[in-house]
Amino acid sequence: MTTTRTLPDGLALGPVHVTVTGLDRSIEFYERALGLRLRAREGSQAALGADGEDLLVLHEQPGAARAGRHAGLYHFALLHPSRLELARAAERLVAARVPVSGASDHGISEAIYLPDPDGNGIELAADRPPERWGDLSDPTVSAPRPLDMAGLLAMVEGEALHEHADPGLKVGHLHLHVGDVEEALRFYRDVIGFDVMTRFPSAAFIAAAGYHHHLGLNTWRGEGVPPAPPGAVGLDHWTIRLGDTGAYDDLVERARAAGLDAAERDGGIELADPWKNRVLVTAA
Repeated sequence: MTTTRTLPDGLALGPVHVTVTGLDRSIEFYERALGLRLRAREGSQAALGADGEDLLVLHEQPGAARAGRHAGLYHFALLHPSRLELARAAERLVAARVPVSGASDHGISEAIYLPDPDGNGIELAADRPPERWGDLSDPTVSAPRPLDMAGLLAMVEGEALHEHADPGLKVGHLHLHVGDVEEALRFYRDVIGFDVMTRFPSAAFIAAAGYHHHLGLNTWRGEGVPPAPPGAVGLDHWTIRLGDTGAYDDLVERARAAGLDAAERDGGIELADPWKNRVLVTAA
């Protein structure tokens, strides 16, 4: 496990931007099933969150194709501030009769997986305390086990339904399909500056500040898969907030030294990995 600490301890993930085929349908889903609130809507875009910040921005593209055998979004994770809030999230899913695609206990965290109406992957998660994570460089530490869903729902038995997610909800991590993990690390580790926390033969989990992962990378759709084609649902771009001007300047320098196109926009720079997965990095 590398510990270069290239990125600052105050790093946080900002909003995830995803492409959907129908804005009205997606807004209704994210409000009803996940408890998010519509914060702004203009034209073909809508921003949702749980408090004062955007967590998710939807980009409508009618007729966009479903994801296929290519790189792109595996899932984005909305991290709840406690196990109790994850239980309330599970109760919202039950009340909305939303089917889930999986539920796992990773030791470091507990997670529920589901798709949105366009098949965009979502993880609803709650972390265990860091002192219980163990040695993250050992892949067996986070090996998934079945989630005790009955025990989770028992925590909120008899409670009135909480229709809205807790204001402490935030973007916890992103997980991407890529064509080659080592090539992906040359971008996300060597240029962006994340540390490798856990490594599997076909996946890597990387982070800043000793977190278990801010980003997952996998080749589970196949080695050498191409970028997502134009006109597909999935990831538009995601956001890293450094909270450190010096770290931002250093990252810009690394990107330019690597010969990357670092386009300035929205108060930061936008970079693309080898599979055209775009990330916006800001100093704030």
